[in-house]
Amino acid sequence: MEHRLAVSAASAAALFFSLFFLLLPSVTHSHNITQILEKFPEFSTFNHYLTVTQLAPEINHRETITVCAVDNAGMSDLLAKHLTLGAIKNVLSLHVLLDYFDAKKLHEITDGTALAATMFQATGSATGSAGFVNITDLKGGKVGFSPQGGDVAATFVKSVEGIPYNISVIQISSILPSIDAEAPAPAPTEMNITARMSAHGCKVFADTLIGNPAQQTFEDNLQSGITIFCPSDDAMKAFLPKFKNLTADGKQSLLEFHGIPVYQSLSGLKSSNGLTNTLATDGASKFDFTVQNDGTDVTIITKIVTAKIINTLVNEQPVAIYELNKVLMPIELFRSALPPAPAPAPEADAESPKPSRKHKSHPAPSDTADSPADAPDGDAADQTADSRNAATFTGPKIALSLTLGFIYLLQ
Repeated sequence: MEHRLAVSAASAAALFFSLFFLLLPSVTHSHNITQILEKFPEFSTFNHYLTVTQLAPEINHRETITVCAVDNAGMSDLLAKHLTLGAIKNVLSLHVLLDYFDAKKLHEITDGTALAATMFQATGSATGSAGFVNITDLKGGKVGFSPQGGDVAATFVKSVEGIPYNISVIQISSILPSIDAEAPAPAPTEMNITARMSAHGCKVFADTLIGNPAQQTFEDNLQSGITIFCPSDDAMKAFLPKFKNLTADGKQSLLEFHGIPVYQSLSGLKSSNGLTNTLATDGASKFDFTVQNDGTDVTIITKIVTAKIINTLVNEQPVAIYELNKVLMPIELFRSALPPAPAPAPEADAESPKPSRKHKSHPAPSDTADSPADAPDGDAADQTADSRNAATFTGPKIALSLTLGFIYLLQ
């Protein structure tokens, strides 16, 4: 009898601990280099150029890497060379090592030296082994960094932040010099964006753009970086009657609403979801939209319409052009197109039966201009919060029940 109770107790214990650990939340070790560096103002310039060169999303998609950050003073030395944006990207990619090095590992380098590949080497733009960095354990507890074949050009300053064996962000004393990385990247050829759009299914949008002041706005941003979202011919044809009813300023704003003043690759859009300003943004005139992933697709959401990227027409840094299945309609121009607010619930008549106390009716939403578009987000947030609360409450209840059952079996 005692043996049977012992077996039962052991079985209950095994069941309890198995379920207990299943109830523990799982942890995902993802990283965002922009958010990491935002906490350190001394790296704001370095962080800014990781973003404008599109290195940030590439870093976020990699694992087991080390970012050798340089403070604002060190970045000033680099910017004083007046390199092209492509060359700055190459130089900074030389500062992203494709291996994990924290302070402990740097001071325990086997044989006193290590050779690390960088993102510059991975691009294929480096000549020979110019994309490798030598790491050397120096006298006096210092650690030196140098481009392959060069002298020590920078030393380890401190660890900034890290997720063990995923990403390590360290500070080094200065920019690593590299003739190969600093070589001027080929300047983008003068691109005829309307011709490129016309040849790939966006002729109606391109024809609408020609002659409009928005065309000059687009062209003024070609060198510094631009991403254009052009509606397909079918979508634009269906929209033309609405477009013709807009004022001249409204037409310009709508066309500029389809561009953002920065180059974004498709992977960059997928990793930088959120509210985005456009070429039409002007102070109080927000003219912004939300970039949001939908499975493997990328959607552009305004308060009026949700459009989906259906094709990549151009992806030649610093210019990207994507085809949409719908025209983007900003609320600043089409507020009247918002769906009507639901009618308020009718007041109960004096002779109407009183509602049951168990089923209280909710008050109708307030009749504000933006509430129809905003309400679903609020409801979703409430539902998410409720589900989180439910999950938080259910876990301890199960664990408590199992504990009580376990104690009962041991008696």
